[in-house]
Amino acid sequence: MAEPGPGASSLWRNRDFRLLLSGQVISFVGDQAQFFALPLIVLAISGSATQAGLVTGLGTVSFLLFGLIAGALADRWNRKATMIWCEAGRALLVGSVVVALATNSLTLPHLYGVAALNGMLSTLFLSANSAALPNVVGREQLSAALGYSETVHNTIRVFGAVAAGALYSLSRVVPFAVNAVSFAVSALSLRLIRRDFQEARRTGPRPRLTAEIREGLSWVWHQPVIRFLTLVSAADSVRYGAGYLVIVVLAQEAGASTVEIGVIFSGAAVGALLGALVSDRVVKRYPLGRIAVTMLWLEALGFPLYAIAPDPTTLGLVAALESLVAPVYMVAISTYRLAITPDALRGRVSSTESTLTMSALAVGSALSGTLITALGTERVVLLLSLWMICLAVLTSTRRAVRTAPIAALAKPAPRPASGTGDESVVRTGG
Repeated sequence: MAEPGPGASSLWRNRDFRLLLSGQVISFVGDQAQFFALPLIVLAISGSATQAGLVTGLGTVSFLLFGLIAGALADRWNRKATMIWCEAGRALLVGSVVVALATNSLTLPHLYGVAALNGMLSTLFLSANSAALPNVVGREQLSAALGYSETVHNTIRVFGAVAAGALYSLSRVVPFAVNAVSFAVSALSLRLIRRDFQEARRTGPRPRLTAEIREGLSWVWHQPVIRFLTLVSAADSVRYGAGYLVIVVLAQEAGASTVEIGVIFSGAAVGALLGALVSDRVVKRYPLGRIAVTMLWLEALGFPLYAIAPDPTTLGLVAALESLVAPVYMVAISTYRLAITPDALRGRVSSTESTLTMSALAVGSALSGTLITALGTERVVLLLSLWMICLAVLTSTRRAVRTAPIAALAKPAPRPASGTGDESVVRTGG
């Protein structure tokens, strides 16, 4: 039986949350190391930048193709066991790369297979993790837990590239070995958690997986705030995906070196870290609608500053300022979504949002080069700024969003009666 939620006690007194977060931190550090090393390994084997891009892009492709299925499986299966097996599987996959590198037998097909399978396991893990969090920390501490997660992830982003480069300089095997060990440690930390990762489930004949996916999509569609903000987030992700290359080209045009370009994105990570540090207090004080509208207007009015920044230092400051509000919004919308979503649907609802935003991110990234070539960098900045102003105006005039409550105080929405199963109840939390 699940232990009671932590209530008003400090989140750091929650042993299970400490285990969950520490495992994720270690795993994320390993991911950063591998993300840095993987394209370098592909370039060393093939000498082809195209091959390097394809291998590193397979994770995104896996997410797009498998995301909705992963969300349904995270709601259907034992979430704790699913997460442990995902981490164990990823440890074995990355471990196979370590062995192949050590024996000089690594091939491109091997890397393609590892990247694809690792992407699928990562997608399933993230769906289960998002759905499980409210059961580990309790509703009262949900925004604080999300804020801590954003904080540690952005801290790692600030120093991750430097640490990854240092590991790779020791040996090309080291980043992959570190990542394999990190997955094993994460699996162990999950195994030690005592709380249930999901509520009791009703037994009986299960609908087909496709029907369960449709149920999740239908639930999202019938929640006006979640539906609208999910679509807005996806639309904003188009800008975000295109913006990465835009900033790189602007930096090059301003005479920035490769190191200075890295510093610009480190500035963005620092801004996001500062936003994450205050996110819990802001989310508990201000309504979701006000946070969403404020974020969109600040981004819309701040993005044009990239076009007039005269040097790399100013670009870094703009990146830091623009990144300041995004973590606050992410914590607010995630808290609201997890708070109102029935436990049995959380995996599907989270995966719906993630799949849409990742798809939009990929579209933006794919279009960015063509837009820059056709219009020029400064005009693309203005175009993207107009896009964001349109999103801000639409959100500001949406009554359902304007009247959305404080995320931490949102009440659970009912699950449709057709998805409840039959009479007997079983515990599936782990």
